[in-house]
Amino acid sequence: MGKSEEFGVTTGTDKQYLDREKGPGRERYGSAVLDEGELEVLQQSTKRGLKSRHAQMIALGGTIGTGLFVGSGATLARGGPAFILVCYIILTILILFIITAVTEVAAHLPVAGGTMSYFGFRYVSNSLGFAMGWLYWYSLGILVPYEITAGGLVIDYWDSPVNVGVWITIFIIVIIGLNFFPVSVYGETEFWFASLKVFMMIGLLILSFILFWGGGPNRQRLGFHYWRDPGAVNVWLKTGDAGRTIAFFSTLVLSAFPFTFAAELIVVTGGEMKNPRRNLPIAARRYIYRLVIFYVGCVLAIGVICSSQDEALTNGGAGAKSAAFVVGIKNAGIKGLDSVINAVIIISAWSSGNSFLYISSRSLYSMAVAGNAPPVFKKCTKKGVPYMAVFASAIFTPLAYLNCGSSGSTVFTWFVNLTNTSGFISWICCCIVYLRFQKACKAQGWTDLPYHSWMQPYGAWIALVMFVILVLINGFDVFFPGRFSASSFLTAYVGIPIFLAIYFTHRIIHRHDAWARDPLEVDLTTGLQEIKDQEEPKTTSYDHWWQYGKVMWE
Repeated sequence: MGKSEEFGVTTGTDKQYLDREKGPGRERYGSAVLDEGELEVLQQSTKRGLKSRHAQMIALGGTIGTGLFVGSGATLARGGPAFILVCYIILTILILFIITAVTEVAAHLPVAGGTMSYFGFRYVSNSLGFAMGWLYWYSLGILVPYEITAGGLVIDYWDSPVNVGVWITIFIIVIIGLNFFPVSVYGETEFWFASLKVFMMIGLLILSFILFWGGGPNRQRLGFHYWRDPGAVNVWLKTGDAGRTIAFFSTLVLSAFPFTFAAELIVVTGGEMKNPRRNLPIAARRYIYRLVIFYVGCVLAIGVICSSQDEALTNGGAGAKSAAFVVGIKNAGIKGLDSVINAVIIISAWSSGNSFLYISSRSLYSMAVAGNAPPVFKKCTKKGVPYMAVFASAIFTPLAYLNCGSSGSTVFTWFVNLTNTSGFISWICCCIVYLRFQKACKAQGWTDLPYHSWMQPYGAWIALVMFVILVLINGFDVFFPGRFSASSFLTAYVGIPIFLAIYFTHRIIHRHDAWARDPLEVDLTTGLQEIKDQEEPKTTSYDHWWQYGKVMWE
């Protein structure tokens, strides 16, 4: 098998790169000679239908989700306004390290259908790529019912007479249906979903600023009132300094959830983006502004308008009343706006569930192309939708019906714990992939990289150590007296043995393979020229300052 076939770089490449080679039933693609069946798969592969604005908004839409809107309320209650702010700043820095690392890897060779598991396979080892691929598939698949669960919690806010199972069914149908449209339709839909969330977040930040100065109906000048009473930090499980230390680390773990799989989503959209070697670095450079404005700004705002001791944040799952913005707005005496926010949170759940099913299906497709999953998942429609992979990734959605038999808040917590573990493992693997990629570039003297950050490689090493610590303390509270439960322990830690079992099973079967590829033998070139040939030259120039607004629509 040639390297083109081995690494699956033929996926998503336009037909103009196919040159006929003499001989019945044979076609030539670059240096790879394909059979008729392989050619059919090639011609019906994923398409580059995402514009730069689509990719950037999808990355944003997949992260500004219910974890930020709904989950931040519980995190505020756990640690207080100071701890949640510090923890979000720490996570923002760590995620920025991950973003810059994976962008450097993906921008070099943004193959269609590519994921970080593909790069793990290509730059580290078959076993790591195999384990990462299945990790992404089941973890992102589980995030879809999580978003549906969060949407059900929000709907409960209005005391809907309709059974939650009906709403869950509607959510599932819409999310799965959108993923069967061509990627350009998906991208446009997600662009507007994410835009709505962005505008709402900006509006909430402005509103919080107004309430800070006493501009609300009750004229109460909040300032940093809630930082003084009940206080800037909380205690948890213990009293004194020990309780504050425990509260800080628990807050740090909980704060990771809204950031989960944000970096990986950029990589996946890069595979179906136009001009990815130019647009991926642009997306990465702009990402720091999103992290600071929307994440750090969000938790600073809720710490201003909402008390961390407000019973509505910890009332055992009375739905979206646990969303800190909603609680703060109601306490400020603003009528009607809470329902508007909850309506947008429902759209947010749809949007995030949409993105998670998208990246889960592309992960399975990428594995099938690389030979790590059954070939049936390579099948695509003529519009480039990997429909069999979408079907398979949607099998997790019925887990949302657990809401019908258990408290919504309990199910919500299960999904958060499960996903946190997978997110930490994924980021650890991303650091390993980047460090091996950089080592290969250095060994081979490769300098033709479209993107490199001054933070690397030190950022990758720092993130690697921090996420190893976080994955180990993800569920540390279950070890305190009287707090152990099988469900809490399993959801917090079961992801670790699952990932290790997948990795070492593949490792045992392929025990003659090297633990890691020799840096001098890592393939940095196969498929690169085809991608470069597809790049369109940048011809846009702006004569007036106001024309720079066009960048939003490019």
